[in-house]
Amino acid sequence: MRRRVDGVLLLDKPRGITSNGALARVKHLYAAEKAGHTGTLDPLASGLLPICFGEATKFAGFLLDAPKRYVATVRFGVTTSTLDAEGDIVATHPVDFGVDALRDALRGFVGPQLQTPPAHSALKLGGRPYYEYARAGIDIPRAPREVVIASMELLDWQPPDAVIDVECSKGTYVRTLADDVGRAMGCGAHLFALRRTRTGTFAIDAASSLAAVERMDDASRMALLLPVDAPLAAIARLDLDDAVAAALAYGQRPCTVAPAGRYRVYGPDGRFAGVAEVASGQLAAIRLVDTRKACA
Repeated sequence: MRRRVDGVLLLDKPRGITSNGALARVKHLYAAEKAGHTGTLDPLASGLLPICFGEATKFAGFLLDAPKRYVATVRFGVTTSTLDAEGDIVATHPVDFGVDALRDALRGFVGPQLQTPPAHSALKLGGRPYYEYARAGIDIPRAPREVVIASMELLDWQPPDAVIDVECSKGTYVRTLADDVGRAMGCGAHLFALRRTRTGTFAIDAASSLAAVERMDDASRMALLLPVDAPLAAIARLDLDDAVAAALAYGQRPCTVAPAGRYRVYGPDGRFAGVAEVASGQLAAIRLVDTRKACA
């Protein structure tokens, strides 16, 4: 029997399973009617995978759009067909640079840039994911996309492997970044391991492993859930009086003196009501929760 569950679980996804596979197992554990994850991690990768249940799924997009942080292990001197450790080896080259040269190169990747998505990715063309074309040996156009690398810090260098802390915008492919750095160093590289450590305001330290969640009883699992408004912590709060809250719920655009911008809004009882935007002195709903559900 499925039940209504509202909230956000911070899951530490293990290596070896897909994000959808982890989602399915967690959804089953909670017997939840509705759930979704907030940003795919490849089977090769581990780390933070926020999972939204029920009313929280309405705000999953805020986490999809949030900046991410990773610890990436990049192996230099070996390029692969998928740009990561799961692909076939394409070429090998000697690794003959020092740590100072690597640090200099990493600094050159910080900032906005155009990145070409990998051929083996889940992006779609004509309704088919890129990886299907790649597996069939079909070369398709892959338009570069603008991404932002906020920081790249070398944590460890044990040739041929570098451990790098990467903070980046949504849509960044870290394996493409690893390949680009390898090209810059003149010897090629691929992503050997990846761990996501942050999504927006959420950090891996607060996450629970899948094995731990599986061992818990139901009450303990429910206690792990963050409130529905947790994905919106970076957005300013706006408290509404009875009249404005009611008008917003009925699809009206009540007047407000709040500055222009986007807000997470709360009713007079302090309960979360959704996300709204102020423009030209009026408040307009973007996404509201079902107030009949327990979203406190």
